[in-house]
Amino acid sequence: MTTSASPNTTTGKNTTTGTSATTGTKTPSGTSTPIGTDTTAGTDTAAGTAATAVPAAAAPVPAAADDGSRARRRQRRRGLAPGKPWPASRLVGPLLLIVAWAAASAAGQLDTGAIPAPWTVLRTGVNLWTDGTLTTDVLTSLERAAYGFAIGLSAGVTLALASGLTRTGEALIDGTVQLNRAIPTLGLIPLFILWLGIGETFKIAIIAIVVYIPIYLNTHAALSGIDHRFVELAEVQGLSKVQFIRQIVIPGALPGFFVGLRLGVTGSWLGLVVLEQINATSGLGYMMFQAQNYGQSDVILVGLLIYGVFGLLSDAAVRLIERRVLSWRRTLSS
Repeated sequence: MTTSASPNTTTGKNTTTGTSATTGTKTPSGTSTPIGTDTTAGTDTAAGTAATAVPAAAAPVPAAADDGSRARRRQRRRGLAPGKPWPASRLVGPLLLIVAWAAASAAGQLDTGAIPAPWTVLRTGVNLWTDGTLTTDVLTSLERAAYGFAIGLSAGVTLALASGLTRTGEALIDGTVQLNRAIPTLGLIPLFILWLGIGETFKIAIIAIVVYIPIYLNTHAALSGIDHRFVELAEVQGLSKVQFIRQIVIPGALPGFFVGLRLGVTGSWLGLVVLEQINATSGLGYMMFQAQNYGQSDVILVGLLIYGVFGLLSDAAVRLIERRVLSWRRTLSS
């Protein structure tokens, strides 16, 4: 039986099963159209062209090429970091400065009366050490710095914990410390001389103030910056106050504490330079003050270099302790 169909007659259904069911021919009017074939006339059905193309399977990537691309990606990622630290890299700058000083002195570009040559300063330092003057002054300065630093460290940590862990402590302590920070510490010297006398006590007190302020500020900032989710986790785990401080507070505050500790160590030497020039009979600052009166610039440079060496060594010691204590951190410096 034949059916008369117009040129745009479609009977049956499209049975696309992963391949195209279009025959690629036009059905003229009056021809027999088998049921079940797509006979949509006027459609571009060029032979060999699939209306619904199935994407071809991607060619497998060789393992060597894949490993090479991963290596390149890792290399690009590593290129963003500063790289491995150089051994004794912080000595490069001071050594270059000394070399430039020696070269300028050897070339006669410096006034030897104002800035003696490095070998002249070294010879003066050896003479002072041999006659015992430098040994006494160094030990006296170290003793003052140690007492003031110990008091300042204890005060800074205690006040930071009290202010950072309780709202009452924050209300009573933080504002007072911020006020003290705004007052120049060396401007307190005349007042402290009236209160504590002109002996050793006021010197140690000033050094303690210079030390405790940076330790408090950085430790308090680290405590305030602890993520509140850790606090909620501690509450869920049912930690006690002591466990919370030991497991959450101390690890979270240690990075800021070490920053403040480095600033405090440096501050103790800075304060000592000024304080030892006020009614002192020994110490590096006293030695420099006496050399100023007699125009001995080489002795002054000896004192300054010793202060610089002490500051560099103490900062390196704090850095070493920080790396050991915070070995679990992955930072750019590591």
